[in-house]
Amino acid sequence: MLSSHTSFIGIDPTAGRQPFTFAALDAECRLLSLEGCELDEVLAFVGGQEAATVAVNAPSAPNSGLVKKKLEAQSLTPGNGSPKSGYHYPRSVDMRMAEYELRQRGIVLSSTPGRAESCPEWMQLGFMLYRKLAGMGFQPYPAENATHQWLETHPHAAFCALLGQLPLSKPTLEGRLQRQLALYELGVGIKDPMYFFEEITRHRLVKGILPLEAIYTPEQLDALVAAYTAYVAANKPDEILFIGAKEEGRIALPVGELKERY
Repeated sequence: MLSSHTSFIGIDPTAGRQPFTFAALDAECRLLSLEGCELDEVLAFVGGQEAATVAVNAPSAPNSGLVKKKLEAQSLTPGNGSPKSGYHYPRSVDMRMAEYELRQRGIVLSSTPGRAESCPEWMQLGFMLYRKLAGMGFQPYPAENATHQWLETHPHAAFCALLGQLPLSKPTLEGRLQRQLALYELGVGIKDPMYFFEEITRHRLVKGILPLEAIYTPEQLDALVAAYTAYVAANKPDEILFIGAKEEGRIALPVGELKERY
């Protein structure tokens, strides 16, 4: 049984000015913390939790060539016969099975190369974070009776799954409102995004004074959906779906099933 002191933490590595953004929810899905910080700061917060489930918005490992092997086995790689009707080749087979399977459903994610040194900086930050979590005693979810667990997720895929469609562009105001409203309606204890509209007047619009403080940034929303995924994994394990192959890292999504196409 989960402790009432368990925290559910989502971590988003971005390699920006503040390379990590993390969100923490309590046992009632209320917001405990939402910060942009350095690696040492996020580790200090995570390490100070009595019990925690952590979801990370980054690959947990490079790809191990499973997609290439799959396509070769099915004679679907370019130059090896005609693919079945409706099949679309990926531009590159240098990706993980999780990314390949989601792309087949219309959810396009960044590909994870097979060599860690070839991965972009934000992925390498993720690899470092996983190593640090393992060194702190965190175990891969699901680990029976473990008080500290981690899992991998992906914010774009998670929002697609929760919305049942491709979300609006993440950097735009409407895309941020859409994501925040989806989380708010799921019971996540965050700001009600509809407050934004309540505070808009003719005068504010003319002067360009918008209540943007009511809307979270894209990085904060990505961290929040990861934290929600951690919350669902710990409290409603039947509503967590894993995509991909365990040996190269599976992506956990906070839904029981996915649509065939998004």
